Amino acid sequence: MGGAVVDEGPTGIRAPDGGWGWAVLFGCFVITGFSYAFPKAVSVFFKELMREFGIGYSDTAWISSILLAMLYGTGPLCSVCVNRFGCRPVMLAGGLLASLGMVAASFCRSIIELYLTTGVITGLGLALNFQPSLIMLNRYFNKRRPMANGLAAAGSPVFLCALSPLGQLLQDHYGWRGGFLILGGLLLNCCVCAALMRPLEAPRPTSGPMPPRPSRRLLDLSVFRDRGFVIYAVAASIMVLGLFVPPVFVVSYAKDLGVPDTQAAFLLTVLGFVDIFARPTAGFITGLKKVRPYSVYLFSFSMFFNGLTDLTGSTAGNYGGLVVFCIFFGISYGMVGALQFEVLMAIVGTQKFSSAIGLVLLLEAIAVLIGPPSGGKLLDATHVYQTSLAVRVSPGRWRAGNVSFQTGEAEPRGYEPSAPGTQPADPGAARCPPLSSGT
Repeated sequence: MGGAVVDEGPTGIRAPDGGWGWAVLFGCFVITGFSYAFPKAVSVFFKELMREFGIGYSDTAWISSILLAMLYGTGPLCSVCVNRFGCRPVMLAGGLLASLGMVAASFCRSIIELYLTTGVITGLGLALNFQPSLIMLNRYFNKRRPMANGLAAAGSPVFLCALSPLGQLLQDHYGWRGGFLILGGLLLNCCVCAALMRPLEAPRPTSGPMPPRPSRRLLDLSVFRDRGFVIYAVAASIMVLGLFVPPVFVVSYAKDLGVPDTQAAFLLTVLGFVDIFARPTAGFITGLKKVRPYSVYLFSFSMFFNGLTDLTGSTAGNYGGLVVFCIFFGISYGMVGALQFEVLMAIVGTQKFSSAIGLVLLLEAIAVLIGPPSGGKLLDATHVYQTSLAVRVSPGRWRAGNVSFQTGEAEPRGYEPSAPGTQPADPGAARCPPLSSGT
């Protein structure tokens, strides 16, 4: 597979670390918000869908699961599209697809049709926005990249705080069909964000012809030769097996405890509010000069912390307990969200990031696809939410933390700021501790 990159940042160009990068950061903030908050926010409609179609928890959970699976599983396709057509055109097409899927879903007459519209079409549209926005963000920021990633990742909880009560409000006033139609209109804002993704251009030489743009494969599989990338991919795949289970089921759990619908939906707002501050804080701390070389260890700790939170939170039996669980889950979830792509960028560097993120998302897709539905099956069989959380979530997170810690075996080398007027050979690639393969 070959072909030149249309929207590839020129080799050796200095990341602006500001300027138009702040507009790119804002666009990435909005895209991340829609991409990650949407699968959780639609869970507000699950009770109504269960009543209308006569289905169980596991059937409705497939909607969020397919959405996330498309967001993750189409990673290589997104990489190929970005490397062939550029970030901006791909994101424009994705915004239209995401909106079309939700509008079409408002006319569905069966749960299968919802799987195809809300799950497949909207999920593909969000995927075509999410990955290119991260690629552009990491081209515009180098020294400030951990902070930029943390701020962009904060879009998820901000939008979760807004979309969850908004979804409940729309359902109360317009029903789930009207709610889906309005949410489809909101997704057209992805096209506005796509317009902000201006490609970086190398300065023209004062004399002589322009240097040729380097060619590059549409999908670079050489990242699998990097032991660090393989370890990261395995750890991330184990992690996401249960990462999205608690937000999907916590609202339904509260409703089954007799909590009013509005208060139950407020749980996601609590989780999101805490997450808002956790992500930028984690990004800021990781960006500190003495901390950045050890970002992989901080990422490993965040996975351990998240698993412990799920294990202890599974004992919650009243609304107060669920509120406490959402607070601590928001902290740990925010740490994971802020660090996951920063660590990946540190491992593979800027030039291979577009391919690496697509391949990682593909490997995570299977775990994302089976996580919430299998939790729903367990819930349908036992009718006990605590069992679903404890069995499906925590063991996988502990294993992921153990695997991820293996990426820090070697002596940390870390990030070293460039001297004034210089640029690293791989712009934007603040390397994490080297991952020795014994050679």
